[in-house]
Amino acid sequence: MGGQNQTFSAPRERSSDTRELYERMTLIRRFEETLLELFAAGKLHGTTHTCIGQEADAVGVISCLEPERDVVVSNHRCHGHYLAFTGDVDGLLREVMGRVGGVCGGKGGSQHLFAGNFYSNGVLGSTVPVAAGMALAEREKGSGAIATVFVGDGTLGQGVVYESLNIASLWKLPLLVVCEHNGYAQSTPSTLQLAGDVESRARAFGVATSRHDTTDVLEVRAAAREAVDHVRTTGTPYFLVLDTYRFSPHSKGDDFRDPDEIAERRLRDPLTVAEGLVGDTEREEIAEAVEQRLEEAVERALASPPAAEAAR
Repeated sequence: MGGQNQTFSAPRERSSDTRELYERMTLIRRFEETLLELFAAGKLHGTTHTCIGQEADAVGVISCLEPERDVVVSNHRCHGHYLAFTGDVDGLLREVMGRVGGVCGGKGGSQHLFAGNFYSNGVLGSTVPVAAGMALAEREKGSGAIATVFVGDGTLGQGVVYESLNIASLWKLPLLVVCEHNGYAQSTPSTLQLAGDVESRARAFGVATSRHDTTDVLEVRAAAREAVDHVRTTGTPYFLVLDTYRFSPHSKGDDFRDPDEIAERRLRDPLTVAEGLVGDTEREEIAEAVEQRLEEAVERALASPPAAEAAR
């Protein structure tokens, strides 16, 4: 797969399919912004890690999967993956807010989710062997399903990632590892903590790899489709690197990046890039519908009792 940064000249036709991509990205963006607004208003406590700026990754990759049989394992920055996979706004919002009706009863919080074939865990690196084990289970069942695990470049400092890649290659597991390379491990630039190029780390184990520098959801989807098709048809792992960027801090406020750097990256905002997928009227309709959906979800969440009180 070369390992060079690749882009795709994906057709930019408008259709119900591309509308859905844009709509799901808008929902993820406004969901994450709503969480930050709730924190600022004192209505949400604890911590959360938003994926603002990375929406094309979640939507582009997961649009190529089959939620009824494929498995997705995510990390601490999991909201976009969860919404792209399930569309469950109410369950996620109540979970993050610690309310009854949350997807995990309001007790898992922002990072630890489970619904159907979706799992997340905030312990960096731990998710890769878990996903490899799930890939092994699906292979043994003969389900034809694949397991996809999302990691950040900060996770590549964990040795268990490489143990898992070794096993996945050796045992020929249907595992897709998606590395969302946003250039930082919390607030440490990747250039200060990762030597060499990322693709070579997977290629050393004989794992097919590719890397793509794009915020275009159609290009991400094209790259993901190639990766998914490889895993599904060969039954062997694939390491997909997506160069991306998060506009918000690692968590709610610990941001030491140069504001000019963030402003420059906003010129490649995935939502702006995707605007051509829908017409002006459609964009307004989508924005209004998403806003109403989130407002109603917030009202329902605030009306639900705290999970801790319900458990007494």
